[in-house]
Amino acid sequence: MGDVAHSAPDGIRFGDLESDFPEQRINTDAGVVGFRECGQGPLAVLLLHGISSGSASWTRCAGFLGQNARVIAWDAPGYGASSPLLPPVPQASDYAGRLDALLSALGVERCMVVGHSLGALMAAAYGSLAGQRAAHIVLISPALGYQYEGKKHLAVSVRAKRLQMLEEKGIDAMARTLPDRLLTADATLEQRASITRNALRLNTGGYRQAVEMLCSEDIARYALDASRGQVLCGDHDVVTTPEQSADFAHRAGLPFALVQGAGHACYIEQPERVATALGDAVERLGEGAG
Repeated sequence: MGDVAHSAPDGIRFGDLESDFPEQRINTDAGVVGFRECGQGPLAVLLLHGISSGSASWTRCAGFLGQNARVIAWDAPGYGASSPLLPPVPQASDYAGRLDALLSALGVERCMVVGHSLGALMAAAYGSLAGQRAAHIVLISPALGYQYEGKKHLAVSVRAKRLQMLEEKGIDAMARTLPDRLLTADATLEQRASITRNALRLNTGGYRQAVEMLCSEDIARYALDASRGQVLCGDHDVVTTPEQSADFAHRAGLPFALVQGAGHACYIEQPERVATALGDAVERLGEGAG
């Protein structure tokens, strides 16, 4: 194993304080990776955030999951303390390679990988990586990439709009517009603050690389086995809509389910419901291993 900056907690005190899910970093064969860890159990659950977020966004969901599993949320390359990838226009497979280096450094041999939004593209790519360690992959409100069928005509404009907004308005202005788009009107003030707080931690370089990946990728490149994958989506998601996510799941042959009472950031708005769905998968994997 690599050298961890400070040790993870022995367990987790239920709550929403980030001190229960402390930030750490580890040196891997592919670079430094920032991550958070809590809980314990026979299976590790890897949580991958989306383009405008970070590892701390999983805090409350991890609090539920950590009661029965070892829970690890990473900061993607270029986010938090994680060193960026070398290619200026990385592919999802580059992120997958860094994820495998993290798992190796942490001594994880078997896990469930959960990716939200852009993190779902990374999770899908990881499932196609040679020697990958995922027994199950969950794609939550998956970003399909702008090379996906029916989206290619949007790639240039989406890239230009996102990078122009970053250049002209900066991270601060972007962060403050996100809650209205990622959550429903019923979201709590704390949930809205969580969205903004995590977006304010974005690194410009890492965000740029993520935009390039989003616009140059196609999730259909990464075939997942229906027996070890599933798709979830918030029932009020306006970013990766239930219709889009259900259609993708159908094409990919993956089980699909809605998270009730949630927008795009469903694991923030409905952490217990998402954790319950993930916990059911953890339990099934445990039974299968037995």
